[in-house]
Amino acid sequence: MANAADSLILYPAFAMFALVLIVFGMMARARFGAVGRGEMNPGFYKTYRGDEEPEHMRVITRNFINLFEVPVLFYVVVLMTYVTHQTNGWMIALAWAYVAARYAHSYVHLTSNDVLTRFRIYAASGVILLLLWASLLLKLLAS
Repeated sequence: MANAADSLILYPAFAMFALVLIVFGMMARARFGAVGRGEMNPGFYKTYRGDEEPEHMRVITRNFINLFEVPVLFYVVVLMTYVTHQTNGWMIALAWAYVAARYAHSYVHLTSNDVLTRFRIYAASGVILLLLWASLLLKLLAS
């Protein structure tokens, strides 16, 4: 049975979900605004064919899509850590570090969109995720 300390690993997942909601809200606002101003044909959103979204909207859409790619592996490792009772301070710190990196990545992507900075943050988040998975594996092998 999970204890209170185990559940601490779940809070970073809620923070990731909050990021998804924030970016979703930005995307919805941009899309509804563009349609309302006549900048976008609402028919585009039926099949995503025809006209293209303006660049600033494509960046938001791409960031939103990105939050459903590699971060899925984060949710999996968090849940595996929780259900196997392998939560400890190291795992929690790594989970929060991953979330911080993803927030930083989205911030850069949605503001300056400096590709090199964005890549460095993305790479750092990948290393953190790798450490999460490796740490869980080592803890499971040791138990």
